Amino acid sequence: MKTVDKIKQLVSVDPLKVGKQTELFVGHPFSLDYNKANILVCDADKERVKGIAQGTFLLAFYDNEETVEEAILLRALAPAKLPTDSAMISSMIEYYKDNLPTSGKSSKLDDFTRYEFSFSGLECRVLGTFYRNGNNVEFGADLENFYSAHHYSVYKVNKDVLGYIVNQRDSPDIIPGNDNEFSIGHVRYSSSLRFQSKNEEDKAEVYIHPADLLGKRTALFGMTRTGKSNTVKKVIEATSQISSKATATLPSKSPNTIEENLKSFDTNGAPKYPVGQLIFDVNGEYANKNLQDEGTAIFEKYKTNTVRYSILEKSDADFKIMKVNFYKDIVTGFSYICASLEDEKGDYITSLKVLDFTPPPLDNEHFDEWTRYNKNKAIYFCCLNKAGFNPSTNFTVKFKADATIKKLVSEKYKELDIEKGVSLDEAESWFLCAWENINDKVFTDYKKKKGKDWFSDEMKSLMIFLTQKKDGRSVSGFDKFKKVAKMHTNTTENSFEVDISKHLRKGGIVIIDLSQGDPKLQEIFLERISKKIFSDSMSRFTDSLPNNFIQFYFEEAHNLFPKKDDKDLSQIYNRIAKEGAKLNLGMIYATQEVSSISSNILKNTQNWFIAHLNNEDEIKELRKYYDFDDFADALIRFSAKNDKGFVRMKTYSNPFIVPVQIDKFSVEISTK
Repeated sequence: MKTVDKIKQLVSVDPLKVGKQTELFVGHPFSLDYNKANILVCDADKERVKGIAQGTFLLAFYDNEETVEEAILLRALAPAKLPTDSAMISSMIEYYKDNLPTSGKSSKLDDFTRYEFSFSGLECRVLGTFYRNGNNVEFGADLENFYSAHHYSVYKVNKDVLGYIVNQRDSPDIIPGNDNEFSIGHVRYSSSLRFQSKNEEDKAEVYIHPADLLGKRTALFGMTRTGKSNTVKKVIEATSQISSKATATLPSKSPNTIEENLKSFDTNGAPKYPVGQLIFDVNGEYANKNLQDEGTAIFEKYKTNTVRYSILEKSDADFKIMKVNFYKDIVTGFSYICASLEDEKGDYITSLKVLDFTPPPLDNEHFDEWTRYNKNKAIYFCCLNKAGFNPSTNFTVKFKADATIKKLVSEKYKELDIEKGVSLDEAESWFLCAWENINDKVFTDYKKKKGKDWFSDEMKSLMIFLTQKKDGRSVSGFDKFKKVAKMHTNTTENSFEVDISKHLRKGGIVIIDLSQGDPKLQEIFLERISKKIFSDSMSRFTDSLPNNFIQFYFEEAHNLFPKKDDKDLSQIYNRIAKEGAKLNLGMIYATQEVSSISSNILKNTQNWFIAHLNNEDEIKELRKYYDFDDFADALIRFSAKNDKGFVRMKTYSNPFIVPVQIDKFSVEISTK
């Protein structure tokens, strides 16, 4: 059946008419309040309805009045204690004792006792109420009223009603089963599948609405190999389908009316502009074929709309290399060098890392700062040149020096017009000549006159790298820069962040392959690109320009995001989490541990996909959010090996958690 037909069938279901089926009767409540219900069930009914797994959705109908058109939605939690349990346990113990082989008797239960022993209690969570409002059935996430418990009958639901239940939306603006919704999987209650159907046609599909994901925060938690990456791929696939339904091209100027600018979705729920997707691929599984997932990769399915970037050169010519012109983008290039030296020891290295190559303001009041900045920059460029960072053709540097110092160097080396521009080789020789004569009377007179050395402390630290000498001994100096030389390009084209931003604004997919290269440099790339997209979106927002949705995907988020107790809200990932909604920036992040993520990000997360967690600390953290406490025991107990893709899902518009088996991502185009 086609997706549209399935959705129409889903919307047409009336749970108040078809949810009460005799063959699916479960039992009667013996207690009921606003939060929980306890139900009396018997073994025969459990077997007839094919089991009641933990988490099963049930409907409780009031039988005493035909005018009461409502059904209470319940979720099975655990066994409930019956008032007669103590007596039953005593009887069972006596029976077991009496039936032991040592007694010499052949004992069997009589029919009455067997009947009494077949009953048990079932504790259920009250999730809300389905009720008739005119011709429509609506859902409220609580109880407005409840009647005497013994007047209710409880039923398990069939596939159609189950599909209606799990695809509920708590927003009146969203119609369950809208044509723009997409299927992400089907309902699965338990790890064991003895009763649950293996036939695809008998499974209740679970859909997600576009507005739940676009511009929202989505978390995927679970141990390694529990299907997190497959879920991310399904989300990417669904977002691509949604993006293809966009009705307009992102304008470069503000729309005629503010109201038009504020509309991110059309009347049918599709995004107005194509959706950009930015995937930070830490393990290389989205940008490359991999054996563990049968060779499936996002770039294969969306080749025409996907651009791949890498830190290092690759044999695959389709990859673009994220290189920086270290002479043009000085601050970024220097940050790469400092990151590569983070684990290096030595005071002269520390002196280098504290340098700041941010240009001073362009005004006359900062003339002296510009003079110092240009001298520092010239020596730094000479170090780059010596380390193999090839500059562009005819590249020159300019800097100033006192007339007496210029005269000294001219006499010792040759006369150069350093204020008009010299090559890097000439600049290097000029500085080396001045450095070798630093004890000359010219420099001492300069210090007496100015009250400071011509070679500032910053210049001295740079000269150590250029000369590879410190206190008369040899040091590595500029050789330490060579480890990042492969990241340099001498072209003057747009930086890769600009190109990435342009592709995302057109609704393209960008995959940043971070599977190779220095981890510190990976962090810098991630932060730099994230800041660029955020800054660009903020600029469009303040200029009254509309933003298309851009979705960020972060794998192994615990390595990137601020830690649980980190309160620095200025970090880019915190800013995306807290401010991204107004900029149409969405965040999808995956990691093994809930406790490893900043509470600021967790508190702003609207969508949750929870797979297997293996310790109580993570469960304790998870209990703080929504009603995951209902699934705590199951999440820590079930097998990560056999239940890959089995998650408990809470989406933004869904009023309660749904247990879902996520469909497997395939390079083949889905026929659903």
